[in-house]
Amino acid sequence: MFARLVLFKFGPGMRSAAEELAGDLAPQIRGLRGCKSVTVFGDDSDGQYGLFVLWESQEDADAAASVIAPQLEAHLEGKVTEETTQRLFTVIEP
Repeated sequence: MFARLVLFKFGPGMRSAAEELAGDLAPQIRGLRGCKSVTVFGDDSDGQYGLFVLWESQEDADAAASVIAPQLEAHLEGKVTEETTQRLFTVIEP
């Protein structure tokens, strides 16, 4: 199993942008092959938000990234205040 972590910063007062992203992308991600779960989280006080997705395999995670990345970039364009961080981790204990 693999975990994809994406962190992005919209800044304070941008919860609606995070909610829009979550409402659009989370259902799409859940529908992709190999998705075990997706969580969108954040801290409204500093505007740091993120996605945490568990995948059955690295192949599933990589295939999903090619589909979701352009849509994620569209949601982030012109809104992020810092560089977005994305990592794929091996799950040690689910």
